[in-house]
Amino acid sequence: MAAPIRVALVDDHRMILGALTEWIRSTADDIDVVAAVPTWPELLTHPEFPVDVVLLDLDLKDNLPVALKISTLKTTGVRTVLMSTYSEPNVVREALGAGALGYLVKSEPVDMIIEAIRAAAKGESFISAELDLAINAADIGGAPKLSAQERRVMALYGGGEPVKAVAYQLGISEETAKSYLKRIREKYRVAGIDVGTKVALRKRAIQDGILIQDNPTGSF
Repeated sequence: MAAPIRVALVDDHRMILGALTEWIRSTADDIDVVAAVPTWPELLTHPEFPVDVVLLDLDLKDNLPVALKISTLKTTGVRTVLMSTYSEPNVVREALGAGALGYLVKSEPVDMIIEAIRAAAKGESFISAELDLAINAADIGGAPKLSAQERRVMALYGGGEPVKAVAYQLGISEETAKSYLKRIREKYRVAGIDVGTKVALRKRAIQDGILIQDNPTGSF
């Protein structure tokens, strides 16, 4: 069994910090919240630092550039997922350009936090479907940007595998596989493309080069 993902939370709203800590601990057995602190200096001096992933509030009132924080974390091998009350494309682009692997708006469903942490631990990026569309300015009808894991799920499911088999082959839970499918469909919906049925999803996977028509397992 793989070691749990060691996570530190940084948010200057103590109520949010406490709620997030308890929620993650009660929801994800593969994630270990080893630190929950309200300031940047407390993160760097925490006895459990460095960790695998830091869930960092972008809106900390310390006037330190986010690029500097992300760069500091990268030099110690720590991956960063940012949370913010802002969703402006320029802010997101700056954060991702600085090296953040995830960006979450605080108004989004909390289960996205778990997905973002897991993606970051594997070195994969994670942003919401709406933010993805905004920062990439995709044309309606164009293919949305999917993460590597989303492409794997789409290829296997579109290739005819049931959700349970998709989960087994990728080493994730069935609920996580369903969550990926929901996220894939939402990304396409935001781009103006309906993949609500398995047939429609398979057709689109072939069209976007995710699934080779004569190869059920697809192309990752």
